[in-house]
Amino acid sequence: MTAFKWIRYAADYDVARITLARPPLNVLTIGMMQEIGAALDDALERAATLKVVLIQGEGKTFCAGVDIADHLGERVKPMLDAFHAIFRRLRRLPCVTIAAVCGPALGGGAELATFCDVVVAADDARFGQPEIKVGVFPPVAALHYPRRIGVPRTLGLLLSGEVLPVAEALRIGLVDTVVPTEQFAEAVETAVGRFRAHSAPVLHLAKRAVLDADGLAFDIALPMLEDMYRYELMPMADAEEGLRAFTEKRRPVWRDC
Repeated sequence: MTAFKWIRYAADYDVARITLARPPLNVLTIGMMQEIGAALDDALERAATLKVVLIQGEGKTFCAGVDIADHLGERVKPMLDAFHAIFRRLRRLPCVTIAAVCGPALGGGAELATFCDVVVAADDARFGQPEIKVGVFPPVAALHYPRRIGVPRTLGLLLSGEVLPVAEALRIGLVDTVVPTEQFAEAVETAVGRFRAHSAPVLHLAKRAVLDADGLAFDIALPMLEDMYRYELMPMADAEEGLRAFTEKRRPVWRDC
C-alpha cells in the first residue's frame, strides 16, 4: 500500500477508509488532493467487493476547504484538476460512499462531504460555502447542490456564503443523520455495518439504477430499469440466495456474485 503524508488510507475486503490527516483544519492542498485521488484509485481497483468507502477527518474538523494559496496564479489549474478528479472518481465508485462529519465542513470540505451518498454528522458539525466572501464560487456545489437540495436553496447558500448549523443542514437535505458527538464514532460504524450486511453486487446495481435513471423521462427510465432487473440482477447468485433465504426464514449467505 502506498504511504501517504496527508491522509490515512486502509482497505479490506469490503470497506475502504480515507481519513483527512492534516489537522487542525484538514485544509486541502494540491498534494493532499492527489493523495485522496490515489486512494480512490485503489478503491476503484477493489470495487468488485467493496461495499463502503468512508471519508472522515482527523480531529475536531472534517475539512475547512481548499488552501487559498492553491487558488492563485498558475496554481489554479492544477488545483481544479486535482480537486475535481476526486469527484470524478467518487462518481465512478459503484459502492456506497459515506462522509463522517464532525466540526466544520466548509468550502471544498462541504462539497466533498455532501457529494457522498450518505452524510453522518455529529451535532457540532457545520456546513457552508463561503467562497463568495473571497470573490470566487464553488463549481462542484453549483453542479451538485441543485440535485441534492434544489436550486433556490443552492442559490441561497452559494450567494450568501452562509454557514449552516447541522440542524439546518439536516432540514434542507445536505445531511442524512445527526447524532450526539459522544455517540458519533459508534453511529458511523453502525452506518458502515448497515451496508456491509448486504450483497456487494446488488448494492452496486441498485446504486447504478438510481444514478442512471436520474433525469430521464419515466417512460424511458422504467423499461431501462426493467431490463436491468431481469438481465443483470436476476442472474446473480445473490439475488436467488436473498429470495430463497427469505422464504426459508434464514439469514442470507452472500457470495458477492
